[in-house]
Amino acid sequence: MPAVTLRPNESQEQLLKRFRKSVAKSGVLSTVRRKRWHVSKSELRRIQKKKAVRRARRRQRKTVYKLGRV
Repeated sequence: MPAVTLRPNESQEQLLKRFRKSVAKSGVLSTVRRKRWHVSKSELRRIQKKKAVRRARRRQRKTVYKLGRV
């Protein structure tokens, strides 16, 4: 669990901002959201395949864009 301590002359807003960053960096919220409902293995594989396809398309667009500008 991420924890932050109040630094001298630090406002509450800055403290909250640092805490939110540490929570995001640790991945606690994403883990909680992922484990909120039961997902079957077949559903998980389908989701992972869908993400992989999106990643591949995104990479392909980047390479095409870079090649076009050269």
